[in-house]
Amino acid sequence: MARSKARVCGCCALILLCVVAVIVLIAVLIRRKCPDDTFPKAAVAADSKKCSEIGRDILQRGGSAVDGAIAALLCTSLVNPQSMGIGGGSIFTVMDRSGNVKIINSRETVPQKFNPDLLKLCPKTFQMVPGSTWIGVPGELRGYEMAHKLYGKLPWKALFEPTIQLAREGFPIPQIQGRYLSFIDSNETQSLRKLFSDKNGRLLQTGDIVKFEKLADTLEVIANHGADPFYTGSIAKDLIQDIQEAGGTLTMQDLAAYRVSVTDAWAVPLGEYQMYIPPPPAGGIILSLVLNIMKGYGLNPGSLTGEKKKLAYHHYIEAFKFVNGIKKDIWSSSAQMAKKFTEDSFADYIRNLISDDRTHKPQYYNITPHLDSIGTTHVSVLAEDGSAVSVTSTINHIFGSKVFSASTGVILNNELSDFCGRVDSISPGEQPPSSMAPTVLKSRSKTLVIGSTGGSMITTGIASTLMNHLWFGKSLKEAVATPVVFVDSQNAAKFEPKFDKDVIEALMAMGHEQDTAKRFYNVVNAVEKEDGCICAVSDARKLGEAAGY
Repeated sequence: MARSKARVCGCCALILLCVVAVIVLIAVLIRRKCPDDTFPKAAVAADSKKCSEIGRDILQRGGSAVDGAIAALLCTSLVNPQSMGIGGGSIFTVMDRSGNVKIINSRETVPQKFNPDLLKLCPKTFQMVPGSTWIGVPGELRGYEMAHKLYGKLPWKALFEPTIQLAREGFPIPQIQGRYLSFIDSNETQSLRKLFSDKNGRLLQTGDIVKFEKLADTLEVIANHGADPFYTGSIAKDLIQDIQEAGGTLTMQDLAAYRVSVTDAWAVPLGEYQMYIPPPPAGGIILSLVLNIMKGYGLNPGSLTGEKKKLAYHHYIEAFKFVNGIKKDIWSSSAQMAKKFTEDSFADYIRNLISDDRTHKPQYYNITPHLDSIGTTHVSVLAEDGSAVSVTSTINHIFGSKVFSASTGVILNNELSDFCGRVDSISPGEQPPSSMAPTVLKSRSKTLVIGSTGGSMITTGIASTLMNHLWFGKSLKEAVATPVVFVDSQNAAKFEPKFDKDVIEALMAMGHEQDTAKRFYNVVNAVEKEDGCICAVSDARKLGEAAGY
């Protein structure tokens, strides 16, 4: 009897072992199906390889998607300080493992005291707007703090340690950062110029070693004590003193009063996906409206052939022209009114105004003068548990206001210039309109985390990528790399180099106006999970490279 029981137990154990072996074998085989350039578990797409790797390492240590995003952003404040930093602001779109999506808005705000004639100082055409007059109250760190409080797993300090080490040890100036150092080579930016100069006063160049030692001190205090020292403590005092010495109006009270907002994301149906976007003052509505207009044309891979390609891009340019005409309405509307712009019925209305064979004069689109903007960085993260973060951060123009706080190592934003041409008045505590549109798309079997940089080109970058990937059938990498056409604030079409010349000629024959852009700032970073495999793409336009495992 005992032998019989032993045999039964032995057989059961053997069967169980075989089942486990089969499960493991199946798991291994399934994993092997993933292409070489994809990842089985998680990935981060930031502006640079180094920052993507720092974010990935945080995920591998058990960090959440938010932890990885914060670590990658902190790194980016060193690698691309011309684009973002703790002297700016950000917008997070966070999807938890259950699929719930929240928006954490820590965009800069108008201080209590500001130049009452500020809007009269706005330039008539786009140009960099340096100076302390344009500094908004920085919200970046409060945004990190709130995101970590709600979704963080690793200790706060752990997220700062890689960047603090990088700042102290220094690193060779990357090509993209080096490209923009000439923007600070003037007498008006002596403090900032000193940060990027050697001991002989020579402006550093690509490949030279740069250190951010004072910023490292600031980050170390924040790592050990949280964001409060930046808003109410010793760092705040030093920061405000430097800003006021530069002629700025920010006060300790402005910093202490800053508050982050946490809201539900707005969900917009897009084919098989629910697309989650941030509400105003972000640019999610602009993105959703363009895509809703375009989805009504039934685009597919065949739309890129012959006359169909010309027509597809004609419709696309016309959609952006109409969006330019209602931007001011979007930014000035209440939330309830603004939501109507995301509905299919409104997109249908606009689509009916678009002619298939011609374009129209500016008044047809109700175009109102506004200034285009540039700048920002973006990070997309997808963690092992399926949670995701799409976060866009900025100090606005290249090196922001170009006001550098030497005692804290912080470069300040010039975010108040985003009001120029967009509103008729401003008030304390108000956030300026933005094109930032950190987005998460979710279907039953797929997740796509996407966002872009480039100021007014943000929605261009995202819309172009999604149109090429979801409808034209291109891979995510091919879609990101596809040359874009940007419709500027004057409704002129600006074509990225390598854009199809035949299509350009056809569009010009239809009456579209063409202009030349000095630079294209659209940079899309995206992560997609499909069939258990994760594809992560950091845009080659900024020489980025994603990382995962």
